[in-house]
Amino acid sequence: MQTEQELRVDLAAAFRFIYEMDMHESVSNHLSAAVSADGKMFLMNRRWMHFANITASSLQLLDSEDDSIMQTEEAPDASAWSIHGNVHESLSQARVILHVHSTYATVLSTLKNPRILPIDNNTARFYERIAYDTNFAGIASSDEEGKRIMDTLAGKKALMMGNHGITVVGETIAEAFEDLYYLEKACKTMVLAYSTGQPLNVLPHELALQTAESWDEFRGQSYAHFEQLKVMLDKKGSSYRE
Repeated sequence: MQTEQELRVDLAAAFRFIYEMDMHESVSNHLSAAVSADGKMFLMNRRWMHFANITASSLQLLDSEDDSIMQTEEAPDASAWSIHGNVHESLSQARVILHVHSTYATVLSTLKNPRILPIDNNTARFYERIAYDTNFAGIASSDEEGKRIMDTLAGKKALMMGNHGITVVGETIAEAFEDLYYLEKACKTMVLAYSTGQPLNVLPHELALQTAESWDEFRGQSYAHFEQLKVMLDKKGSSYRE
């Protein structure tokens, strides 16, 4: 398991990647990573801090079982606490949680049927591995809404949040980021395919399953991609490690 400092550096890097890939939104959206073995202590961005300015030292250490922080000046964003706090408290396997309103995923989430159909390698990556929540109830700032979202996510690696955006969970920051990266690409493929007005050539069930499972063999790609992106940040003189 990574040390807290290593997690801080990698999580700060993930914020910068998402900013550079234009998957951020104002000073909203949140990423978090568990630091304790039970997953209940976690790092998350502070309230209303732009992704381009987040550094390893600026990340806030929170306890999902202690909501007294919400009554202080250090309180994280209420919607972030609702989602990330509940998931980290109850789903120890979801050590990393990435929630964004990236363009193509959000567009797909607004459709009556927001499902990602297996029409190529990237879309098939998520076949039967993503949950769908079509019960949008406004900004998720209540404990009840956070628990409902957590229940919907359980057992899957990602959640398409209807009329909202996406959430990805993973065991490591690199793996969760890779899924987020490919999920946005998959959503872009779906939106562009729909825009042609032509019928979609959907892969048959067994082939889609096989393709999704084949992606597991490329798990190491997540780490290679993540490390090389960090090298690119370092060459730019980025302050994310501070």
